Amino acid sequence: MTKITTTPNLNWMPLLLPLLLAPLFGEWAWRDHSPLFFAENREAFLFADIVYIVLVRLMLLDVMLFLFSRSPHPIHATLIRIVGLYLEITVVTITYFALLFYLFDVFQLFHFNASVGAEKLAAIREHGFLTALYISTIIFTTLGLGDWVPQTLNAMLGVSVEAILGVVQSGVFMAIVIYAHQHKLTRMAQAERDHVS
Repeated sequence: MTKITTTPNLNWMPLLLPLLLAPLFGEWAWRDHSPLFFAENREAFLFADIVYIVLVRLMLLDVMLFLFSRSPHPIHATLIRIVGLYLEITVVTITYFALLFYLFDVFQLFHFNASVGAEKLAAIREHGFLTALYISTIIFTTLGLGDWVPQTLNAMLGVSVEAILGVVQSGVFMAIVIYAHQHKLTRMAQAERDHVS
């Protein structure tokens, strides 16, 4: 009896990844609509946003990577899909934290710890989102925060969580690529044994 296995069509799943940013846009509207309530509860909102991204990333995104690695497609196509998904997850995660830092005022969360002139510091302050994107990128890639120092406990938590997500994502990516390659080699060896017998 032949066992029939079906793999779910996952082609549409990467389109869902940008939806991870939706709660931040909702908070943005809330901040503008009810600034006093937002200001009074900003630390609770920031903590909830950090917990949200951890839960969603670990439960949804890494599962998606695992499912893609088990795809019945040829190994080259599967690896290309994994790399594409990995890059999208990286961009969405960095963007999420950049928006989070920007939403909660990057200059209140972090202290700029470098000596630059007042003119350059003013130019940096004018570009809050780019500054937040820079901070998020160097945290995610674990390059380090030599020039920016977190000022609140939740900012420290956010930095820690983003760095851990970056390291874990790199490890999961490498594990999936290795697993996909080993799985392909196992299938080729089995096919060769079946052909010989």
